[in-house]
Amino acid sequence: MTATSSGYTRFARLSQAEFRARLPEALDIYVSAMRYPDGTAEQRAPMWLTHALREGWRCVAALDEEDTLLGLAYGYRGSVGQWWHEQVRRGLLQREGQEAASRWLGDYFELTEIHVRPDQQGAGIGEDLLRRLLDGVDNARVLLSTPEGTSRAWKLYRRVGFADVLRDYYFAGDPRAFAILGRTLPLDPPTPSN
Repeated sequence: MTATSSGYTRFARLSQAEFRARLPEALDIYVSAMRYPDGTAEQRAPMWLTHALREGWRCVAALDEEDTLLGLAYGYRGSVGQWWHEQVRRGLLQREGQEAASRWLGDYFELTEIHVRPDQQGAGIGEDLLRRLLDGVDNARVLLSTPEGTSRAWKLYRRVGFADVLRDYYFAGDPRAFAILGRTLPLDPPTPSN
């Protein structure tokens, strides 16, 4: 458990069934944390459910004393044919070449989503989620995409050693510039007090 300004936060691995049960709550956090428009949750729900069926999928939730979801992180083994993989591969081939694409995309865990309720950000929940999600992942590296900028998430990724893989990248359907960040694994596990 972690002490926060609003009480204690506990962390739990979610099964696929638990993830499905908490999906509306998780998507509400996603929409508010990413500042997406209303209606985004309905569009993303089927995709998130499909993600939960992928090889190596795992999910960690941050919960308060009343079992309310404060944050969530999930990901899975990245592979050829997945939309995100193909988007990033195309960008790397265009800008960096085949060697960079093979090096980064050869054996990686895709950190697909990590979000903390805006009113709970800045309390260390995001870093705890990140470390707990990646603890025990057996891929050589982890990759993620995040909007470019100076957000708390951006600072977190830099603090734990993520480096630029691809910058100023535009995914279909989102007008914002994204960065693809990566680092080798393992990441230091969460401290025992967490």
